[in-house]
Amino acid sequence: MRLGVVFPQTEIGCDPAVIREFAQAAEELGYDHILTYDHVIGADPASRPGWRPPYTYKDSFHEPFVLFGYFAGLTKAIELVTGILILPQRQTVLVAKQAAALDVLSGGRLRLGIGIGWNHVEYEALGENFSDRGRRSEEQVELMRKLWTHELVTYEGRWHKVIDAGLNPLPIQRPIPVWFGGSDDRALRRMARLGDGWFPLMSPDESCRAAIEKLHTYAREAGRDPKEIGIEGRIMVGQRSPEEWAKDMEAWKSLGATHVTVNTMKSGLRSPTNHIDAIKRVKTVIAEN
Repeated sequence: MRLGVVFPQTEIGCDPAVIREFAQAAEELGYDHILTYDHVIGADPASRPGWRPPYTYKDSFHEPFVLFGYFAGLTKAIELVTGILILPQRQTVLVAKQAAALDVLSGGRLRLGIGIGWNHVEYEALGENFSDRGRRSEEQVELMRKLWTHELVTYEGRWHKVIDAGLNPLPIQRPIPVWFGGSDDRALRRMARLGDGWFPLMSPDESCRAAIEKLHTYAREAGRDPKEIGIEGRIMVGQRSPEEWAKDMEAWKSLGATHVTVNTMKSGLRSPTNHIDAIKRVKTVIAEN
C-alpha cells in the first residue's frame, strides 16, 4: 500500500519557502505521494442566501498545475496527485497540455484525479455549463487519453472537435493515470468504465465496503477486472487518535485499498511547522504497527 499526504491548501499560507519545506519534508519522510485539492475561485455566501459551501473566498487555494510545476523542481521522486481537479469547468485540450507538460517536467510523476465538483459559481465564472458536467467529463477523459498517446488526433464528439492535431511534447506516461472522485451511483458507474482508480471520501467502514463492492460489480459489467482499479483511502489526523490512525490503516488494507493519504487539515494546527510535525508523527505510528 502506498502512503501519501494531503497538501494543506487552506492552512499553509502563501510563503514559497514554507510550501517548499512541506513538499520536501513529505518526500524526505518517505511518503509516496502528495495530493492537492482544487478550487479556482471562491464566492461570498452572504450574497447567496441559503448557500453554505465548505469553502469561500476567504480560503486560499494554490492552482494545482502551477503548484506541482513548482514541486517538480523541488523534489525528485514523490508522486504528484490532484485529488481532485474539477475537469468540466476547464478546457479539455488545455488540461491535456498542462498535464502532459507537468508529467514531462516531473519525470512522469503525475496522477490526475478528476471530478465534476459542486460549485456552480466556478462554472459560471469560467464560462462552462454546470448542468451537463458529468456527461461531458466522460468525453473529456476519452479525448485527453487520445491526445496523450498519439502524435496526431482526429476526434469529433458531442462537445469536442480536434482535426489532425496533437500535443508536443507528449507525456512520459502514455496515458497519464486518471482517477475519479464522487460516490453517487452515476459517479461509480463512470469510474467503473473509465477510471484507473477511485478516491472514496468515506470512512473505512461497511458503507465503504458496500460502495467498493458496487464499483467492482459495475467494473465487471463493463468488461473490466476490478483488480485493475486502485482505491485511495484517507486518514483524518485531527479527528482520530494515534491508535485510531493505525486501526484506520488496517481497515483500509482489509478493504483492498492500494493507497492511503494522510490529511492534517482541519486539525487545529496553527502553523506549517505543526503540519510537518503531524505527518512525522503519523509516519512513525504507522511504521510501528
